[in-house]
Amino acid sequence: MGIDFYIFQQINPVKAFFCFTNSLDIRIFNRVNQFTGNWPCLDNLAIFFAKYFEYFLIAILILFLFKNFKKYWLMVIKALGAATLARLIITNIIRWFWERPRPFTINEVNLLLQHEPTASFPSGHAAFYFAISTIVYFYNKKAGLLFFLASFLISFARVFSGIHWPSDILAGLIIGIFSGWLIQKIFRKYF
Repeated sequence: MGIDFYIFQQINPVKAFFCFTNSLDIRIFNRVNQFTGNWPCLDNLAIFFAKYFEYFLIAILILFLFKNFKKYWLMVIKALGAATLARLIITNIIRWFWERPRPFTINEVNLLLQHEPTASFPSGHAAFYFAISTIVYFYNKKAGLLFFLASFLISFARVFSGIHWPSDILAGLIIGIFSGWLIQKIFRKYF
């Protein structure tokens, strides 16, 4: 019962936690992805949300400028800054250290969309759109809630389509909300 036993006790709970979360991730993914390919209407809806709906969110963000440029120009700048921080900086740094494979590269999945077998953790789409949603929420609660709903639909569709694990989405959501909050805080303090 020397130092080896002590180290094993310290590492084992961490390993157990990651094994549990990985197992949970696989179970949730399989529960969601099992419905892919059963109903063409549902598949088409998932493809729309996973691949095309994001452009509507960007268009709506730009429409805020046409509605009231003086009121919303700073919101759009913050939203794009938060999205850039979340997607291009934080997400890429994490992917550089941990290159988690996508579900379709290691599992038999029902794949709706073609995607490069790049790292999947965290979800760049989730990080990007939840960052935008957070900033919009700070300016307009109702619109922000709709943006959060849209971000969730985009993210969920990417799990349904077989290109992301649920934990990728959860991590992207956390990164996006944190990035939006941080940018809002920085702008309030320094600008």
